[in-house]
Amino acid sequence: MAEKSGLARNKSSQILRVAGLTLDLESRQVLSCSGIHKLTHKECRLLEVFMRNPGKALSRKLLMKEVWETDYIGDTRTLDVHVRWLREKIEEDPGNPVLLRTVRGAGYRFGGSK
Repeated sequence: MAEKSGLARNKSSQILRVAGLTLDLESRQVLSCSGIHKLTHKECRLLEVFMRNPGKALSRKLLMKEVWETDYIGDTRTLDVHVRWLREKIEEDPGNPVLLRTVRGAGYRFGGSK
């Protein structure tokens, strides 16, 4: 698959480990502090994009393009809902996220604070 937006995507790496999470891309399972969770295809792809770009603020437009393969960002509610579902699976307290944070006016950031 050719890169669409310049984000790294190495298909040979099926296990990602970042910020205390382990994501198995083949089985679409994530191991977090709260256990092992099965992810939907979109949740897995979204978490993969975040984990391959730790500490970077990723725009809604970029995330919509990478995960939903669309340039349309008129309504990003779908993205917000998927982020909420991910937080429920990877955060100790989804209401006060530490790993997957909202960056006001920019999008979302996973992991570090670059």
